[in-house]
Amino acid sequence: MTKRFRLDPELEIRLERAARAEGMSMSKSIRRAIDRYCKQVLGTRLAPRLADVIGLGRGGGGRARRSGK
Repeated sequence: MTKRFRLDPELEIRLERAARAEGMSMSKSIRRAIDRYCKQVLGTRLAPRLADVIGLGRGGGGRARRSGK
């Protein structure tokens, strides 16, 4: 599927340089960046991202004194 989009001149220069530095075409570099973005946004569920903090908090139990206010 072909898509068209515009880049500002500075971003285009940076993209060309980055693609050249990695020895790949600009198209492949763009596809790779889009894939990384999609994985970042859609790829992981919330629980694995919060695994390092889940279960660390301790609750005192009971009812909240000011609930409903």
